Amino acid sequence: MGRGRAKAKQTKVARDLKYRTHETDLNALARELHGEPVDSAEDDDTDADDVEDEWSDYASRRD
Repeated sequence: MGRGRAKAKQTKVARDLKYRTHETDLNALARELHGEPVDSAEDDDTDADDVEDEWSDYASRRD
């Protein structure tokens, strides 16, 4: 009971995915599958280091 709305939504999403026309960047997909580095990934690594350094000050105070 109550499954009708969920099934209708799943059907709608599946139909949208099947018939949607959109441009696929096959070169980007190939780079991702082959594990080639992406320029934006380097920026993400530096952000993570900044956050870690910010919290490392608190760790030294606790010791």
